Amino acid sequence: MSTYIVMDLEWNQSPNGKEYSVEGFPFEIIEIGAVKLDEQLRIAAEYHQLIAPQVYKHLHYRISQVTHLNMKDLQRVGRPFPIVVKEFLEWCGEDYRFCTWGSMDVTELQRNMAYYGLENPFPFPLLYYDIQKLYAFQVGANKEKPALDHAIVELGIPKERPFHRALDDAYYTGMVMRSMGFEKWKPYVSVDYFRMPSNEKEEIFLEFPTYSKYVSRIFPSRDAALADKRVTDMICGKCRRMLRKKIQWFSLNQKQYFCLAVCPEHGYIRGKLRMKKADGESVYVIKKLKPADENGVQKIIEKKEEQRKRRKERMHNKKN
Repeated sequence: MSTYIVMDLEWNQSPNGKEYSVEGFPFEIIEIGAVKLDEQLRIAAEYHQLIAPQVYKHLHYRISQVTHLNMKDLQRVGRPFPIVVKEFLEWCGEDYRFCTWGSMDVTELQRNMAYYGLENPFPFPLLYYDIQKLYAFQVGANKEKPALDHAIVELGIPKERPFHRALDDAYYTGMVMRSMGFEKWKPYVSVDYFRMPSNEKEEIFLEFPTYSKYVSRIFPSRDAALADKRVTDMICGKCRRMLRKKIQWFSLNQKQYFCLAVCPEHGYIRGKLRMKKADGESVYVIKKLKPADENGVQKIIEKKEEQRKRRKERMHNKKN
């Protein structure tokens, strides 16, 4: 990719709560901000535009507090979303990759485009960089979601602009990329899940330096997913060998499943499945396979023992 589009969106939602949201359209974009970075992560251009809301015409109080926007200005200065997004994508150019702080912006951009019946021009799968996730990896906060303003302070980046407006947050996200040593994280793209694989051929397989990822097509149920070999196979990321399972797939909560396999050449591999809801009872699966050291092996053994104890306790309660 010759260009990075560091994008940030601000959006509104139903001020009366989720139950009053339009089905399939929880967030309406009201601002797009972006900076265009070249291969050396230098700012080449900026884009900013307010959008006049058409669906949620009262600002949620939290949105107003955080962004300091008001509906009067949005309706006066903002332009219709279809016009703005067309202009924005033309500004992006041809050869680029989105970078965002968090995983929602790329999804909500597509969701808003779908609501207005606009053609989705992005490749499938749509890969992007989640800078928040990569920064969390770097500082060892894998299970946390660091705030952008905290990252700015930790990296010693000057606070030259306010926060919580689309263009300013896009600018700061670009500065984080430059300051964190982004080059070493370039292999670790994220996958957007707005559009899912519709068949086996479209299923996604990605290899990273330290783990592999598989994204399945949609299955009618959790049981149907677990019955599929592509979901449950354990394969060594280095030699592509089909592995023998030392501990079969098991779960503590029916949402995450764990497995331990061994490669005769490369050692233990631990597997993790995440069951994600699609529509109704249907699900899709995200599988990660990662080499396991002694500590990683022990964690899987402990989780399996916890499952055994829970099962024994349930059987005991049924008898009584």
